[in-house]
Amino acid sequence: MNRPQTPQTMPRDEVLRVKLELLQREHRDLDDAITALHTEGRADQLTLRRLKKRKLVLKDEIQRLSDEITPDIIA
Repeated sequence: MNRPQTPQTMPRDEVLRVKLELLQREHRDLDDAITALHTEGRADQLTLRRLKKRKLVLKDEIQRLSDEITPDIIA
């Protein structure tokens, strides 16, 4: 008798860690892009503002996920 296939699920903390890693990578990539555009002098101010705003949003999300993974323990 064949059993139905069930997808493997990752523990919640592991999913959060993977998402955190992806957000950190995107944050680094944005930082590199902003630096490159600024150094080359090719970026207009609107583009730089949008990239920096996205970077700040990512920073907040990274902090939120980090806090969720390792919450502060008040003794």
